[in-house]
Amino acid sequence: MELLGIGSRIKHPSFGVGVVIHLHKRIYDVCFIEGGIKPVSKDFSVEIIEKIEPEYTVSFSEAEDALIKILREWSDITEIVSMGDKWKNGTMVLRPADKLLKENEFPIDVFFNKIVMLRDRLRVMEQKINAHKVLTNEEKFDLQQYITRIYGSLTTFNVLFKHKGDQFEGVKS
Repeated sequence: MELLGIGSRIKHPSFGVGVVIHLHKRIYDVCFIEGGIKPVSKDFSVEIIEKIEPEYTVSFSEAEDALIKILREWSDITEIVSMGDKWKNGTMVLRPADKLLKENEFPIDVFFNKIVMLRDRLRVMEQKINAHKVLTNEEKFDLQQYITRIYGSLTTFNVLFKHKGDQFEGVKS
């Protein structure tokens, strides 16, 4: 594959159309319309729709600005995370122990979408911590440990996800 810069648009044979959002030594992070953010090897052959020349010194804010611009131009790009089929059109019921109080009932997909939004916001926070210019590596590591524990707490909700790759992961033993 040619060397691509952030903002380059590609078509992957399995994941479809996507935009390069981050450069690593051997891979690109690509945000795909239908598959979300996936790593793609720089050696992998993809169709290049629009090439942006790579800049070797890109700050987090420049990458963020480029991604915002791309998302505005292609506003229908959102990560699609599927809920397990058995939960579709289901209802979640919160029933208080006190029988005098009213139970609360709402569609499971509303709750599921909030869980997915929470996960996406945690990912953004993680990226901002890792790219922070003032925090030391030790401070970044400490904050990262809290985020990992938050992911671990959220593994309870993995039962709602259709695909294992979309599920939360905590500390691996």
